[in-house]
Amino acid sequence: MKAIKILPLILLFLVASSCGTVNVTSDYDTKTDFSKYKTFAFYKKGIDKAEISDLDKRRILKAIENEMLAKGFTKSDNPDLLVNIFTKARQKVDIYNNNQFYMGWHPWYYGPNFGMQISKYTEGTLFIDLIDAEKKELAWQGIGSGFLNTSRNVAKKEERIKEFVFEIISEYPPEKK
Repeated sequence: MKAIKILPLILLFLVASSCGTVNVTSDYDTKTDFSKYKTFAFYKKGIDKAEISDLDKRRILKAIENEMLAKGFTKSDNPDLLVNIFTKARQKVDIYNNNQFYMGWHPWYYGPNFGMQISKYTEGTLFIDLIDAEKKELAWQGIGSGFLNTSRNVAKKEERIKEFVFEIISEYPPEKK
């Protein structure tokens, strides 16, 4: 009986905590030798098309630069890789039905509890493309999706962007199986 009362709280916690994770996938050209890439630069023409604020764009690019440098890459005017970004955002609404189910008669129970909790949030997707600068072909793409921090707290927003970029770039280079 106690498990039935606690179950909605556990489900709410699991859903709320999953909003904090970044779901990452990546795709790549299987014929590419990723060990040959040592330098990078940002693909300005593509980045200018990203439909986000200039502040967020700079935050993303700074986070990517830091992660690429941490992986041993060097920023260059004559790069092996061009880095491009693309973003998507959509509003999501989750409704959690908090019905309580009681077996039999209870003196303090006056009918079903139809307590619903509604959660609205923005889900963002960040695409990071690594383009072979010589061939002008996409070599690797990382995609991260998750809850965006849309609050006025700039520090939390920057942390979330860094988390997105870290999780995506951690998929590079791909492991050959």
